[in-house]
Amino acid sequence: MRHQLQTSVKKKATNLSLNSELLAEAKHFQINLSATMEKALAEEVRLKKEQQWLQENQSSIQACNDLVEKSGMFSDAYRVF
Repeated sequence: MRHQLQTSVKKKATNLSLNSELLAEAKHFQINLSATMEKALAEEVRLKKEQQWLQENQSSIQACNDLVEKSGMFSDAYRVF
């Protein structure tokens, strides 16, 4: 399931330090810095959450993989390929 950011959530002003040449180019192309940063930050948070979930569930995933390796899949008898 893909999580969408809620647009109704209150925004908070913040300060960032950015490469001045990159900032000038972004302004030239009329890039919305807030929207761009918000999308990039949301993706970074999503990746970190995914990594955390995989780490927290590593033993369960391995146990499931071991069981499939040992016993096969429940649907093996019904496969046609």
